[in-house]
Amino acid sequence: DEPKIDNSTQEPMNCTNHTAYVQCLPAPNITCKDHLGIERAFTGHEVGFYKPIACRNVNGYSYKVAVALSLFLGWLGADRFYLGYPALGLLKFCTVGFCGIGSLIDFILISMQIVGPSDGSSYIIDYYGARLTRLTITNATFRKMQTYP
Repeated sequence: DEPKIDNSTQEPMNCTNHTAYVQCLPAPNITCKDHLGIERAFTGHEVGFYKPIACRNVNGYSYKVAVALSLFLGWLGADRFYLGYPALGLLKFCTVGFCGIGSLIDFILISMQIVGPSDGSSYIIDYYGARLTRLTITNATFRKMQTYP
């Protein structure tokens, strides 16, 4: 089954630790053995197992609000205050957005989702589906196995 989507966050319901679980219903007349060796026949109406799917951690920061604040009030630092960076917001306010150049740079960075909320969460985006994925390189990058959904 498809995951049930929370309308307020556009993420799967019961998302914890970047993982949500979706019910999987085996086809009718399938017989499986569990790890104890017990055979079980499925009729197609009961849950066979729960499939883990990846989800994003969101804490209430809207992508549309952040972009709008950056576009219209970025020269006052409102975008940085909204995202939880009060020191940068005050600096932008005192320098009138670094004479406009800082406002333009911040608008580009927020629009491309390079700058996000200060707590490390993701933006709430008004649609469910494919999103930008930020790639990072660390010392353990070469050890990670590539997985396919």
